[in-house]
Amino acid sequence: MGKVLVFIFDGMTDYETTLISHLLCADAGKEVIPIAYNDKLIKGRSGFIYKPEKVISDILTDDVEGLIISGGWSKEIKEEFIDLINDLNSKGKLIGGICGAGTLALAKAGVLNDAKYTTPIVEWDEEYVLRYGEEDPFPRNNFVLDRVVRDGNIITAQGAAFIDFAVEVCDWFNLFENEEDRENFINIIKGL
Repeated sequence: MGKVLVFIFDGMTDYETTLISHLLCADAGKEVIPIAYNDKLIKGRSGFIYKPEKVISDILTDDVEGLIISGGWSKEIKEEFIDLINDLNSKGKLIGGICGAGTLALAKAGVLNDAKYTTPIVEWDEEYVLRYGEEDPFPRNNFVLDRVVRDGNIITAQGAAFIDFAVEVCDWFNLFENEEDRENFINIIKGL
């Protein structure tokens, strides 16, 4: 059984990763492991409380198949997290980031420098400069205004596109037999 890490943090927009976490466990047979900087309870935007199973500093990536980073607004992107992202990316593992925090972490790690991506942060204005204390970390020449973008092993999505994000991650793990199977799944999950 392969392992997929899901980075959690206080204030995360948890609905953006609960669907894909469920699908990975129930349909793909993956072990989903919530990770964080510290071994403390995490409160999502929904009010639900989460407990990380592992802290980033203790993770060995040999049997990890991917990393999903939830959205929300986290000012804290530590070097150990950037190292984890880059380690998994260098091994061609799935790297998925959704919404603000998810795509910002990927930008700060530099993995978007050679990949097409999307983000809800379409412009790094003065508000972001004040909030994060830095200039725009996104390589804007690679930005695509779309709901979800998959470029190699990197999947990025707008926050409202959590279903599309889940479908792309499922496709990455070959959960669909063919395009018709994928479209049927999309129609069922979207109620079409």
